Amino acid sequence: MALKKHIADASLYVWALLRIAFGYIFLWAFLDKLFGLGFSTCRDKITAVISGGCSQAWAHGGSPTKGFLGNATTGPFKDFYHHLAGQMWVNWLFMLGLLVIGLGLLLGIWVRLAAFAGIVMMLLMWSALLWPVNAPGVDEHIIYALALFGIALVDDNQVWGLRSWWRKTRLAKVAPFLR
Repeated sequence: MALKKHIADASLYVWALLRIAFGYIFLWAFLDKLFGLGFSTCRDKITAVISGGCSQAWAHGGSPTKGFLGNATTGPFKDFYHHLAGQMWVNWLFMLGLLVIGLGLLLGIWVRLAAFAGIVMMLLMWSALLWPVNAPGVDEHIIYALALFGIALVDDNQVWGLRSWWRKTRLAKVAPFLR
C-alpha cells in the first residue's frame, strides 16, 4: 500500500513536468509569432536562414494565422480554414489562446481553462490537417489534447505551480472560471 501511494505521489511530478513543458511550448509559440524569433516565424523554409523580427512577425504587421491556415490545411475543411487565414479576429483569438494556455500551464494558474483552450486549439488544428498521414485519425494533436485533458484532471493535486497563491487573488475569487 505504501509503494502504491508513493508511486501515485511521484506521478504528480510527471504531470507537473508535462504541464510545464506544454506551457513552455505554447508560450514560446506566442513569443515566436509575436516577435519573429526565427523558429517557425521568420525562418526561410528552404535555406533555414533566420531573419528575426521580419515582416511575418505579428508585432511587425504579419499574420500569425495566415501561413498555417492559408497554406498547410488539407482535407474536407480546407476551404473553411483558408477563409479564416489572416483575419484580424482569428489572429487575436489565436494569439490570446497561445498566451493564456502558455502562461496558465507554465505557472500553474487557471490550468483547467488553459487545458480546455489547448484541447480546443489542438482539435481545431487536427481538423485543419485531415487526414493524418502517419496513422488513420490520430496524430500529435490528438495526443496533445489527451495529455492536456490529463493535466486538467490532476489540477486539484498540482505540484510545482502557483495554484494555491492564485486561488487567493481577488481576480480568481471574482472570476471562478480562472481558478
